Amino acid sequence: MRFRVRLVLGISATALALSGVPALPAAAAEVGAQAYSCKVTTSGSGTDHSKYYANYYGGETVQPSSTAVSAAGKEAQCILKYKGYSPGTVDGIFGGNSQTAAKKFQAGVNELCGRKVLAVDGKVGPATWPYLRQVYVCWDENN
Repeated sequence: MRFRVRLVLGISATALALSGVPALPAAAAEVGAQAYSCKVTTSGSGTDHSKYYANYYGGETVQPSSTAVSAAGKEAQCILKYKGYSPGTVDGIFGGNSQTAAKKFQAGVNELCGRKVLAVDGKVGPATWPYLRQVYVCWDENN
């Protein structure tokens, strides 16, 4: 029985290769996604205005995609990595490793601030971006 399965798979892969159709689905092809370099810098001046940037995405609203490469994904992964929360390979796809790193970051912010300021959901969206970008994480909300 095992021989038949291997034979059928081998024939199918050969037929696909000869037809010009990719043998792997798009998701499988992305497994070896490109790794991007990170150079995180700060901009602004003073403790309240200094922010981290990796020069892939400059905003604070777009939520990185978990299925496709995005500039927001690369930016978030670079800053998480810089802050010591390993997102795995910086590939711009905000998958499981990146979401776990984001959850650890969100929980750390809540602990540091002494109150729940972020949902610990692994999503880097409009609520999390400002804290991810800030050099000094907690600030007085009245300023």
